[in-house]
Amino acid sequence: MNVAFPSSGAAGTAGDAPKTGLSVAEAKRRILAQVARPHGEEHVPIEEACGRTLAQPLVAGRTQPPFDVSAMDGYAIRAEDVTGDLAGGEGAVVRLRLIGESAAGHGFDGRLGPMETVRIFTGAPVPEGADTILIQELATREDAWIIPQKVPPRGRYIRPAGQDFAAGDILINAGRRLTPADIGLAAAANYATVPVFERPRIAILATGDELVRPGEALGPSQIVSSNPYAIAALVREAGGLPIDLGIAGDKLEDLARAIEAARQAKAHALVTSGGVSVGDHDLVRKALSDEGMELNFWRIAMRPGRPLIHGRLHDQSGDMAILGLPGNPVAAMVCGLLFLKPLVRALGGEQVVFEEEVSEPAVLASAVAENDGREDFLRAVYRYDGAGLPLVTPFAAQDSALLSVLSHANCLLIRPPHAVPAQVGEPCRIIRIDR
Repeated sequence: MNVAFPSSGAAGTAGDAPKTGLSVAEAKRRILAQVARPHGEEHVPIEEACGRTLAQPLVAGRTQPPFDVSAMDGYAIRAEDVTGDLAGGEGAVVRLRLIGESAAGHGFDGRLGPMETVRIFTGAPVPEGADTILIQELATREDAWIIPQKVPPRGRYIRPAGQDFAAGDILINAGRRLTPADIGLAAAANYATVPVFERPRIAILATGDELVRPGEALGPSQIVSSNPYAIAALVREAGGLPIDLGIAGDKLEDLARAIEAARQAKAHALVTSGGVSVGDHDLVRKALSDEGMELNFWRIAMRPGRPLIHGRLHDQSGDMAILGLPGNPVAAMVCGLLFLKPLVRALGGEQVVFEEEVSEPAVLASAVAENDGREDFLRAVYRYDGAGLPLVTPFAAQDSALLSVLSHANCLLIRPPHAVPAQVGEPCRIIRIDR
């Protein structure tokens, strides 16, 4: 299928009219632009380092492999001993005298001389004087003699010393979030502990008189609070340490106490949910302003999640980033995926977070309607067709309170502002949320 995919950049600029709000791309850029250098470093045991962000370059303190190693089971030989005679034609025979064995952890202590060979196993040191491995399938043994059946090229099946890395090589640059493969590399380089940035501390506050914790008795007009738990899980996944500030009622004094609790916890960021719209009970923005918040922006030209606050608080203990998420649970999670996740990763020292969150091409498996002036993030599922392209189907129900739909979605289907109707088979872009 030959299709022209739209670009990954979101529409809109910082100059969008205030009533419309910032574009998603500009909002993310402005959030990350205010992230300062990570606050501290620590050394952690290598078995605890996966998912942490490297604070210093990982420099090899040894060479890997430290010596020439056999890549196969067979016989260590000198290529010059067999090249001439076996190349002589049919009936040519070479006999090599077997003088010892080299196994992993138990190398041959000696030097290979003319017309000699050593039995060798995968991972074993290549004896001094040998330059080729004759694999056992191409050799015949007669008592203490080995008869090669074929001439192997010089150097065959030998992993030379330093093939992977040499002492002094920079293996991983600082600012990388360590993967399982990175952990293996660090261990091979003889690191028992790894220098990483401290996990950013993220204070999480739910707001609203209607909220109670799971398991508590509900009044006639109350609902169970779900946002703090989903947000905390997202923070952990992004490498941060969530700090539960509980639930603040719709009173400025309650919000002020919670903001002070975030300060006392030395949080690097305070994330609120709810109370950021324009209703009479939406007091979060005023409470933050009263506490001295420097506002970066408010309102995003997106759906779900138009009301979103970003700013920062300054005091003697340093800066604390502010991210005020919408109260509707799906809107809170979509904004969390788009803005909070890269913020936490940047606070944790990652160097590349903006580019990694870009969308990717896909193909519509069902038609979608036209869009208005806001960038829309439809909850959807994708599967792969025969050509390997994701086929995307949005859910029919897209209300921003439907957590069950978000739970079953594995991607967000992006609809640009003012997009025209699109039909089955047309290109689109998605953000995966299943990884």
